[in-house]
Amino acid sequence: MTLARPVEHLTSEVYTVPTDMPEADGTLAWASTTLVLATVHCGTVTGLGYTYAPPAAARVIDDLLADVLTGVSVLDVPRANEAMARAVRNAGLPGVAAQALSAVDIALWDAKARVLGLPLVQLLGAARDDVPVYGSGGFTTYDDSRLERQLRGWVETEGIPRVKIKIGESWGRCEDRDLRRVTQARAAVGPKTGLYVDANGGYGMKQAVRVAAGLTDEGVVWFEEPVSSDHPDALAAIRAQVTPDVTAGEYGYTLPYFRHMLAARAVDCLQADVTRCGGITVWLRVAALAQSHGLEISGHCAPHAHAHAAAAVPNLRHLEWFHDHVRIERLLFDGTLDPDGGFLDIGQAQAPGLGLSIAGERAAPYRTG
Repeated sequence: MTLARPVEHLTSEVYTVPTDMPEADGTLAWASTTLVLATVHCGTVTGLGYTYAPPAAARVIDDLLADVLTGVSVLDVPRANEAMARAVRNAGLPGVAAQALSAVDIALWDAKARVLGLPLVQLLGAARDDVPVYGSGGFTTYDDSRLERQLRGWVETEGIPRVKIKIGESWGRCEDRDLRRVTQARAAVGPKTGLYVDANGGYGMKQAVRVAAGLTDEGVVWFEEPVSSDHPDALAAIRAQVTPDVTAGEYGYTLPYFRHMLAARAVDCLQADVTRCGGITVWLRVAALAQSHGLEISGHCAPHAHAHAAAAVPNLRHLEWFHDHVRIERLLFDGTLDPDGGFLDIGQAQAPGLGLSIAGERAAPYRTG
């Protein structure tokens, strides 16, 4: 008996969901978020994966990746991942092509686990039963009452003991408001909650060091992208001068990117996004690379795409429970998870694969492609 299941075809769909309020971070504002869904079809089994990307990622799936995967065994995900990476060589792998590839890779792992009748975490092999999460949002567009309500919801209602807000407003031109909001956040969550901030690369190098002094006064322990991650040497210089952990890596699209980040000693915890870096196949390699440097890894956003892979690595710090993506994934998918005391219980997973299915009637009004 053979379990080989060739991919028969690959399809894409695009869903766009408006934000529930205007949102912005230190360097960008947005009014909606687009999810590009990839579906792998092999006989009676389908696997789904997704990325948060522009609709152009769907074109990459349809035009550059679909033919490459036809006939490849769904069991041979690393082979398929390599074939996709070669197929987009001339289009350019970093960016939209990597996001498309990542969505398909996740779908392949989902399909493989479904063929074998296993939750994905069991296929990968669990290193832990539960995955710590941190509440993430706190957009710079929020007024005081909205910020406090969101923070208290995570801590008091969902029992999440770690939260993150956005700072670096308007490319670092609102330092006073940034620090005031950090003070407000600390007051809202109390002294025992882990408090994180994310500047999205909005500050200059010395400015970030100055701001960090105020962050330390409020017990902030996580300072994400104080400057652009395009400059790992600057991150390393800041890291050497500040008390909070310096973190970055969400914009890594290839494995060498993370090697360069680690070689520069740029971070205290490496971030990677499974929907950008090359899917689960490459995310697991990034985690191993971090572990070889004595560092932990944190999953960036898209919590349901990360959850099973996150439970499979021993050096996981946590996973980002990002407001927009949690809302979208609960809207578009059935089978989503809930944090219990700040953890996702992956060890009790029973459904095969990622355990997700598209919620047809709920999702339909948001389909745009």
